[in-house]
Order: sequence, then structure tokens, then C-alpha cells
Amino acid sequence: MTDENVSPDGGLSTEAQAVIDEIEAQNVDFLRLQFTDILGTVKNVAVPASQAEKAFTEGIYFDGSSIEGFVRIQESDMRLKPDPATFAILPWRKHEGGASARLICDVINTSTGEPFEGDPRYVLKQAIARADEMGYEINAAPEPEFFLFEEDEDGRATTKTNDAGGYFDLAPKDLASDVRRDIIYGLESMGFEIEASHHEVAEGQHEINFTYDDALTTADNVGTFRTVVRAIAAEHDLHATFMPKPIAKVNGSGMHTHISLFEDGENAFHDDDDEFNLSETAKQFLQGILEHAPAITAISNPTVNSYKRLVPGYEAPVYVAWSDRNRSALIRKPAARVPAASRIEARFPDPSCNPYLAFAALIHAGLDGIEQELEAPEPVRENIYEFDEEKREEYGIETLPSNLGEALEALEEDEAIQSALGEHIYEKFHQAKSQEYDEFRIDVSQWELDRYLETF
Repeated sequence: MTDENVSPDGGLSTEAQAVIDEIEAQNVDFLRLQFTDILGTVKNVAVPASQAEKAFTEGIYFDGSSIEGFVRIQESDMRLKPDPATFAILPWRKHEGGASARLICDVINTSTGEPFEGDPRYVLKQAIARADEMGYEINAAPEPEFFLFEEDEDGRATTKTNDAGGYFDLAPKDLASDVRRDIIYGLESMGFEIEASHHEVAEGQHEINFTYDDALTTADNVGTFRTVVRAIAAEHDLHATFMPKPIAKVNGSGMHTHISLFEDGENAFHDDDDEFNLSETAKQFLQGILEHAPAITAISNPTVNSYKRLVPGYEAPVYVAWSDRNRSALIRKPAARVPAASRIEARFPDPSCNPYLAFAALIHAGLDGIEQELEAPEPVRENIYEFDEEKREEYGIETLPSNLGEALEALEEDEAIQSALGEHIYEKFHQAKSQEYDEFRIDVSQWELDRYLETF
């Protein structure tokens, strides 16, 4: 296997050498070599900046058996291979003597020298490679929402919001505008191009939108986004959470994901002659997602709590349909000012997901729709939330799984989404999430105690 970080003459590649030069110019003293486990948690191995060249040429070894879902103890040695394109200074780690920086890494199996099949970033790369073989480039743009909560006197998170703002409110109701400003400055310093930020519908809920990019860069950016938001919120003595539904009876946090395909530099989703300006390719792609949506939810909505958000009445999509105008459907076709902006918006993912796996599942499902030439139904232009069961049946509209257990059952029956994950990740992911759901089922909640303890 060739190493892109090493030049043909055995020295550093141009990209890797540029990072070494930047480390010296910025007086970086520590490097955080980041990767993501199967559940989407960002991990890192910190090394002195003096080890940067070794990291690029030899890689940095670590014990994979200690990472959720990676490998067994007898096959534990893994190697981190930094991606020089992901180098960035950590804005909250600057100090007078220097700074810390991060590099996102691919995980290499030391016994074979090949990419580790349990690395979520590799899984997404495989999905991108499939698209490339079909002649497509994939762009994505997520909209991760989050809540800001106050901390108690011990520094632990509460569910008390520090503002009483609503959708697009301004100060003084939106007391977190200064926090969002600092988050935006931090993100921009790490290379993000921010499009907009605003207060969301619920008290304490926020959204910061960044521009689209290729699918791999965007997945990297989601992990970075969550890290920056948490770190800078903590500097304001606030706790940021991407938990989908931290407060009952208010809107939860989603991660609406916009996707488009480009072919030979042109947007493959756009068609001037179509009523909705969507090409057949776009309709086949979105129908692929609709057909595999129940299984995809296990990946894109991977927690027990995710399904507290996916209920009617709180603007979260639960009905398997598409629309060109309303937000009650699972997939929406947003308005586009120019042909290059034509895209579809998958509205069901939430920000607790592993972005690499969620994007991979969506991409494989969409490409499956193209390969099978699936035919999308007419869009539903009415508010599906107002449909009764009989009308939904008339329109042929199904409902997403109502809990994590049902989603895992759908995943068990969907070989295409299993294949998208690969055998290793599918087995480890299914095992971990089945255990999570079983623990939830046998737990006795405070709601049950309040409801039944003194009644029976």
C-alpha cells in the first residue's frame, strides 16, 4: 500500500512538509492525533510536535482493544496515519509559549498495512469510492443543532437554559449570542466558512450553519464542530449538548443533511425541464434513501433518546415521503437560487450520530436507488402531520421506527445498509446498540416511579 505522506524519494510529501513548516511557524508544541470510534466519539493520542515527522512517515501506534468496537485484545495494535489536509490550530489551546494543533487520522491495521475495516472514516471513503466508480462526486452540508445549559456549582451539566429565546430571537432574550459569536470565531480560525447562526425554536437551542464541502471533509467538520462548540461553551461555564431530546415536550435537535451529486463538474441533481428542477438521478437517489430509511435510522438516529425527538408534533420528520415545499416529510427538496445549488435534504438524522457512518449509509442507499433505477412517487405537498392513519395509507406513507429496537430490527433485515457498514462495524455497532436498548428496556425510570409507586 502506498503512503501519500511519503514522497517517491523517501522524504515527506509536499502536503506533509507544509504541515511541518506550519507547526514551526505557529510554535506548536503538542499535536492531537484524532480518530473516531464506531459510536462517533472523537478520540485522540497527544504527542509532542517534535514527533510530527515520525507520525507522517511511520505513523503513531496505539492499543485498539481499548476503543469501543475496534478489535480484540489479541489483535490490538493499530497505527494512526495523519491526513495533512486536516491540520488545524486548536483555538482554545493557545498559550503564551505556543499552541496545540490537531490532525485527523486514518486507522491502519498493523498486521496487513491496509486501512482498518473498523475505522468509520474508511467506511465513508468506501462509499465515496463507489460514487466515484459511478462517475459522481458527493457534496454534503449538515445543520447540527445543539442546546446550551448552565452548570451546577460542581461543574456538572443541568438542563437549565441560560436564555428564554425562541426562533431567530435577539438579545436580551437570546443571552447566548456572545457564546455563538466566540464559537464562530473559533470555527473560522480552524478553516470553517460560516453561513449563518441563529437561535432555534426551543429555549437554549442553537444552530450554526457552515458551507457544504465534499462528503469526507464535511464528516470531518462535524466532529470538529462538536468539539469546538463544547470547548468554547465550557469557557463560558456552559454545557453544550448534541443530545437529540434533552428536554421533554419541546423541539429536539436534528442534523438535517443536504446532499448533492456532481458529474463532470455539473450538478447531477438539477434538471431545468422538471417541474421540481430535479433530475431522474436525484429522484432515484432520494427514493433509495426512502426505501432504506428504516434501517438508516439505526445509524443516523443511534440512541434511545433519538426516538424521543422522532415523534409527531415537534417538527421532526417521522413519515417516509418527500416534498418540494413542506418540512413534514422525511426528505425535502429545498429551493435553489442557481442550478449548482440543487440538492435534497434528509431531515431525519440527529447530531448524536457518527457522521462518517450516517453519511456512508445515506450515500450507499442513494446510489442503490440510482443503480436500481428506482422511481420516486409524487411529492406530498400537504402537511403530513395532519393526516390520519387512513389518509397515510391512501398515500402509501410509512412511518419510521418508533424506537431504537425497531430500528435495529430494520437494520437486521437490510443487507444493503449492512454492506455499507461492512461486516466488522455492522456486528460491533449492532452489538453495542442492542445492549444499549436492552439496558433501557429493563431500567425503571423516574416517570414510572412518579406514576405508579404510590398508586399501586
